[in-house]
Amino acid sequence: MLKNKFFSFILFFVITFSASFIGGLASISLKEPWYSQLIKSNYNPPDWIFAPVWTTLYLMMTLAIWFFWHTKNRDMNTVYIYFIHIIFNTTWSIVFFGFHQIFLALIVLIILILLIIILIIRFKRVNFVSYYLMIPYLLWCCYALFLNFNLLILN
Repeated sequence: MLKNKFFSFILFFVITFSASFIGGLASISLKEPWYSQLIKSNYNPPDWIFAPVWTTLYLMMTLAIWFFWHTKNRDMNTVYIYFIHIIFNTTWSIVFFGFHQIFLALIVLIILILLIIILIIRFKRVNFVSYYLMIPYLLWCCYALFLNFNLLILN
């Protein structure tokens, strides 16, 4: 059933972008007025930049797991790690914007980054395209960690 490339892409797309959808709901509906009242560092980008960056990253994540899925040497544990990482990706938005817990969001983000590193290592063993597609995501999450840490210190 998941050997069909179109169907498998749609399935991974829906699963991956569900994290974006849930995280976006938490961000849009629960962040204000709390977020606008936080003291932010000069390194914080404008708010409009997040939607196009995250959309691009979610598409790259979808392609990474999809290319991995269609390789001969794939293993299900890596797919399970991918799904767990999606849960942590969504959890960060809920914890940060929904619960307004900057420190706990920092912990979630550290776990997310560790899971991304594990995925990158596992992808590299099987599919270089998947490996390369995850690198911008790792870099952006490291930047997010820096921003999250700054918000913790400043507030």
